[in-house]
Amino acid sequence: MTTAAALARPSAAEDPVDALIKSIRIPPRPSLLADLQRELASSDPSPEAIGRIVASDVGMSGALLKLANSAVFGGRKAKSIEQAILFLGINQVAAMMTGLLARQAIPANSAALASFWDLSSRRAEAMVFLSRRLRIGEPDVAHTFGLFCDTGVPLLMDRFADYGATYAAASLEAERPFTALEEERHSTSHAAVGTLLARNWGLSGDVGWAILHHHDYAVLDDASSAPVVRSMVALALLAENAICKYQGHTESLEWNKGGARACAYLGLSDEETAELLDELLEAFHDE
Repeated sequence: MTTAAALARPSAAEDPVDALIKSIRIPPRPSLLADLQRELASSDPSPEAIGRIVASDVGMSGALLKLANSAVFGGRKAKSIEQAILFLGINQVAAMMTGLLARQAIPANSAALASFWDLSSRRAEAMVFLSRRLRIGEPDVAHTFGLFCDTGVPLLMDRFADYGATYAAASLEAERPFTALEEERHSTSHAAVGTLLARNWGLSGDVGWAILHHHDYAVLDDASSAPVVRSMVALALLAENAICKYQGHTESLEWNKGGARACAYLGLSDEETAELLDELLEAFHDE
């Protein structure tokens, strides 16, 4: 049994998969995130209270303002945390804070992970752009999913000395799911571990399930799966394609595996897809 299967079980007795799950170091939920989630769960979340939570960390305040002023989020120039909250809304600010806290809690300092958080941030911004442009789902949910979908990678790097080689080989899989080789070699995958992190950090169930299935493109054809999960997987494929183009790559193997399904699910023609990707690339260059 793999960890993905274990996550789908309601409950089970201790077995080797449970032991493996327990051996992976999942960072605890940051106290700032717990404070933020408590405020968001109140009957009337206060922008002022959220502003105070953000302002309690100087580094967080500066990083949030930088993100809020990026072209992908509209390019308006917020001069204070209060303005950032006004421009973006409470939920989007919360999504940004969650991502910044993840970056602090999950180190990605090895040479193999040098650009991990830059790429994750790029994907998250692309997901927001696509969610708004296509009016699919909530932009803050898209942002959180985009940041967290690959957080299992650095955690598996930390757990398995040879995971870097697995990740490199999986990146070259032209037909099989990215997670297939991870499961064969380690009895788990970055998607499953990312789902565990999402659950432990109190992220929404939809984000967790989208993380679990973000390399399982059959979910795009599964009418029994939640629309938000299918939408996140589809938008992530568009974001992946755009990022590959931005980086100068000739093709995206993940897009080759699931792009047609994603476009069919989203109702996009080839021409509409090309136009959308051009708009996203332009937003990247405008930053």
